[in-house]
Amino acid sequence: MSKLKVGFVQQSCGKSREENIEKSITGIRKCAEQGAHIVVLQELHTGIYFCQAEETDLFDMAETIPGPSTEIFSQAAKEHQVVLVTSLFEKRAAGLYHNTAVVFDKDGSVAGKYRKMHIPDDPAYYEKFYFTPGDLGFEPIQTSIGKLGVLVCWDQWYPEAARLMALAGAELLIYPTAIGWESSDTDEEKNRQFTAWQTVQRGHAVANGLHVVAVNRVGHEPDWTAVTNGIQFWGQSFIAGPQGEIIYASSSEQEENTVVEIDLERSEQVRRIWPFLRDRRIDAYGDLVKRFRD
Repeated sequence: MSKLKVGFVQQSCGKSREENIEKSITGIRKCAEQGAHIVVLQELHTGIYFCQAEETDLFDMAETIPGPSTEIFSQAAKEHQVVLVTSLFEKRAAGLYHNTAVVFDKDGSVAGKYRKMHIPDDPAYYEKFYFTPGDLGFEPIQTSIGKLGVLVCWDQWYPEAARLMALAGAELLIYPTAIGWESSDTDEEKNRQFTAWQTVQRGHAVANGLHVVAVNRVGHEPDWTAVTNGIQFWGQSFIAGPQGEIIYASSSEQEENTVVEIDLERSEQVRRIWPFLRDRRIDAYGDLVKRFRD
């Protein structure tokens, strides 16, 4: 399909899994009522952002796939006839956990899943303690509305991930996200961080001639260990076109259930005038697989 109505649910999350899920379900319904063909949820939307601290008890938040959440969101996709991108804390085996995006088609079936490949380890973002790096590669997920290049949060800083999805035929790049400001950052630093985050993803759109959909959580989540003052998630979910243009940007403070129409045919048009894939020097890129050139 050419004209695609993309819905996204930008929400705050609290300690109650049931309330978080109900908020997501309500958002899915509201997007469907606006005619959405696809709805994208933010990263780890069923719970708090538990990676602010390293605590073994928090592994209890994980679940199997398929499991309780996949059953709930499968039903939501089927009921509202939308392709649905979710983001779950996956328990694969004892001691083996992933940060996993699960995509459902309109009939509620699992179209595919993606396990987050790049795992950060920064102050208040201690994800390496919880998540094993993904092992499913950068493979687009085929759905009834097209091939989706689903990546997750920290992946959005890596041009290699976006490029490999594009080379595998992705028609749209999608990033469920949980990113915000730590309380000690200055206003100048906060602005630099947000600008860099949006700019690098707009660059992926330009370099690959694809739309980018980034859906971030919003609101303040306290650090229950009191080591920091918590994270203020900056929201500002956005959709960029294949020339990097901002088609829509959401609030930095408010929850939103928004639907934006995009024209997928623009990728073909843009790639004809900017044939970056044609002009790549694939004979000269061997060193990209090295950690560093000493």
